[in-house]
Amino acid sequence: MKKYLGHNTRIDHIAIAVKDLDEALLLYEYILGFELVNRREVKGKISGMKSAELCAGGFSIVLIQGTDPESQVSRYVDKYGPGVQHVAIDVDDIEGVTKKLKASGLEFATDIIRGENLIQIFTQRDKNCGMMFELIKRVKSVEGFEADNIKNLFEQLEASETY
Repeated sequence: MKKYLGHNTRIDHIAIAVKDLDEALLLYEYILGFELVNRREVKGKISGMKSAELCAGGFSIVLIQGTDPESQVSRYVDKYGPGVQHVAIDVDDIEGVTKKLKASGLEFATDIIRGENLIQIFTQRDKNCGMMFELIKRVKSVEGFEADNIKNLFEQLEASETY
């Protein structure tokens, strides 16, 4: 990524798929001491997800749990097991970086998703390890995530049978 982003590359957040969100919070919040910032539940037409956002200093950790067996998070856990589901990289120029990555052969699972304070795009999941990358730009440096962006993500992934 340094080739496309220069020296200012920064991880915005890491999403970790878990089987049981409350059990995971016991480890991350109460034992490791990460600060819980927000909990939410979002549903698409098929997919649903519970999440907990934790402050990890210079980036966030987002724990995610599927709400039913057809949820993309549940399907991810079934195929790859619990663990890092995606890494989000902060970029200033999503369109430019996306164009360069596409030219280098990287495929994307979504189109660019534009919210009020977030602009995001997700790569195809690596078949070897299950990892996906997200490029993210925060408008006005707003923290957190937007429910409409998450719903848009679900709709795009559901339409393409991607998880």
